Amino acid sequence: MEEVFVKGQELVALYGLKAIAALIILILGRWVAKGVQKLTARILRRHSVDPAIVSFTESLVYVAMMMFVILAALAQLGIQTTSFIAVIGAAGLAIGLALQGSLANFAAGFLMLIFKPFRVGDYVDGGGSSGSVEKIQIFTTQLVTVDNKVVIIPNSKMMGDNIVNYSAKPTRRVDLDFGVSYGDDIDKARKAIQAVLEKDRRILKDPGAAILVKQLAESSVVFQLRAWVKTGDYWGVYFDLIEAVKKEFDMQGISIPFPQRDVRVFTVK
Repeated sequence: MEEVFVKGQELVALYGLKAIAALIILILGRWVAKGVQKLTARILRRHSVDPAIVSFTESLVYVAMMMFVILAALAQLGIQTTSFIAVIGAAGLAIGLALQGSLANFAAGFLMLIFKPFRVGDYVDGGGSSGSVEKIQIFTTQLVTVDNKVVIIPNSKMMGDNIVNYSAKPTRRVDLDFGVSYGDDIDKARKAIQAVLEKDRRILKDPGAAILVKQLAESSVVFQLRAWVKTGDYWGVYFDLIEAVKKEFDMQGISIPFPQRDVRVFTVK
């Protein structure tokens, strides 16, 4: 009888310690899961994500973490969790295959919220389209094109492609090519372009503009104008410079030649 009592004490001591350890894992795990849940919700709300999506995402994060916590607690008690893990893995695989497109968009949207390759209002190239970013949602990104069309791009496509953000920097460089005739004075042409630059106050002084002979083409000497402007002024300066240089060339008598090609006809007798 005494031997049975001692054996019982040993079992109680052994499993009692395991039960206490399992309880600690549950308590600490639940605390960590709650913290991660709140952090996830805070990040999503900071980026103005739809409240329904915030609620769904934070619940999903909490449930996923608690599943791991419960499995860890069961393992601490000595219960074989291999079968549980297999069932959960199979269920997860089935759900993942059924929703792989949506899950990919969700993951890409979450990464965009964290790494911020662009913000609402930025003008970007991405996902095969160009436009100003109007909305960044958890599954899609909405762009508005220059002719006021709305383009909705899945986030997985947006993140899987090269993204060019034209609004990321405060300044941009305007590059324009102008061709002048071989018979014209290139120094005079350069001064004419320089005069146009000096009249436009939107052109930044630092870094300074450059007027370069880019190419000796078939029918013209090609100048390249490189001028720095504020990002918001880019398109206005771009189109205004084209018009202003053409008018200045006309005033100075500098010709912009048409493409020419010599064709020789041989008559065979």
